[in-house]
Amino acid sequence: MINDAQAATHTYSGTELELFRTAVNWKGYYNGFLAAHIAGSVLEVGAGIGGTTRALATSRHARWTCLEPDSALAAQIEKIKSTFPVPCQVRQGSLSTLGGSEKFDTILYIDVLEHIEADAKELELARDHLNAGGKIVVLSPAHQFLFSPFDQAVGHHRRYNLGSLKKVAPPGLKQEALFYLDSMGFFLSLGNRMLLKQSAPSRPQIEFWDRYVIPISRLVDPLLRYRFGKTVIGVWSKGA
Repeated sequence: MINDAQAATHTYSGTELELFRTAVNWKGYYNGFLAAHIAGSVLEVGAGIGGTTRALATSRHARWTCLEPDSALAAQIEKIKSTFPVPCQVRQGSLSTLGGSEKFDTILYIDVLEHIEADAKELELARDHLNAGGKIVVLSPAHQFLFSPFDQAVGHHRRYNLGSLKKVAPPGLKQEALFYLDSMGFFLSLGNRMLLKQSAPSRPQIEFWDRYVIPISRLVDPLLRYRFGKTVIGVWSKGA
């Protein structure tokens, strides 16, 4: 979420972690696409308050490391990690604070890469922490023209499209997947960008989107062949 020099002292100032905590339909939807790519020892960069960990971690994973630059958020995960179905270690810091020999089978950036100013450099560093055959998984907000006061308020540097996310993928990795999700949510984001211009969606708006819009996107996205949506997903693997 921050640059290397700030990693140890960063304080998170956004609101989306709490707002999206209860978006269970959305998390279940994207987990259906990510689960096949998450295996072995997992590093979750920017783990926040543990909401993504709870949604994605299963007993089939060997171990899970929650890496979070905000000490207060890391402390929150520490309190609940015993409830996760996988052995979990909480680390306060960023990739630059890990030892060079620490390797993982999966490195996750779930709604995180857009917070990192030097995104290409970050993914190159992630590549160096992958075991052979390991994968980097990125999920981020899509389309720079949807960049809103909310994006700015929560510390986003950018939104991605297929091309811009592919551009920052580290050399030497194989692209496994690159696609959009949540086509119907796109129109809600566009409405906020053009009409409401809110600095943050309200909880009732999030609940409406999660309860009613996501089920429609589940039906429409495959019809559009995942070529359109407000979220972009990319997966890259390291050769054996």
